[in-house]
Amino acid sequence: MTPQTLLGHYDDGRLWPVAPSQDASFGMEQAYRDALAVRELRMARGETPRGFKIGFTNRGIWQRYGVFGPIWGTVYESTISFCDGLGVVSLKGTCQPRLEPEAVFGMKATPAKNASLAELFDALDWVAPGFEVVQSHLQDWKFQAADTVADGGLHARLLVGSKVPIGEIASSATQLNAVFAAANVNLIQNRKVLESGRGANVLGGPLMALQHFLKELRACPGAPDLLPGDVITTGTWTDAWPVLPGEQWTADFSAPLSRLQLVFE
Repeated sequence: MTPQTLLGHYDDGRLWPVAPSQDASFGMEQAYRDALAVRELRMARGETPRGFKIGFTNRGIWQRYGVFGPIWGTVYESTISFCDGLGVVSLKGTCQPRLEPEAVFGMKATPAKNASLAELFDALDWVAPGFEVVQSHLQDWKFQAADTVADGGLHARLLVGSKVPIGEIASSATQLNAVFAAANVNLIQNRKVLESGRGANVLGGPLMALQHFLKELRACPGAPDLLPGDVITTGTWTDAWPVLPGEQWTADFSAPLSRLQLVFE
């Protein structure tokens, strides 16, 4: 499929007729070229990139989905929203949507080349609880890794909750990693706890996931760099759960993150 075709299916919420990976020559390199071409098409029609999503950082779900390493995609002004703890998110136009509770970073500076964890920590501005709505344009979420990249990293929506300045949580990368290693979340649907997860699930912690992503981003030909003001959601602490309009979901995070609730329409 061409980038124009990929964007058309995204806009319409339609399933793909065939997986790009059925072509033996289609791999990760081509998938990122296509994803970046779709990004250019979206920018050309007036959409503004706001940052990135990192996917498949939770090793616990790799076997379930048949994807055995992280991927990334672009988050847009049109797909992100902010709230103080309760938000409303539309599922209109999404395709087989699912929900993931995540930690979201905001950047205050572009990290140094080959940034250490300490340098990456210094480039952070805030952290917040987040809900990412992910989607797949392949039936029943059956795909290869390259398909998920061409599918925009599976990104559909991002709800960001109350921001906490990094300096209020930790004074070093080591301390931040320790805080998130001990953090957990209960994912609740209509008062029923469906699953619990930990911050350590995402490659050992959100900061570790961010460092991995930055290396991959800068190794990708044609990819933009991480910029001040960018928002990065770092991967789900639980499995991704199917969602429907009318449902209410809660991510009950332990400190330093706060509870985040949303209603789907």
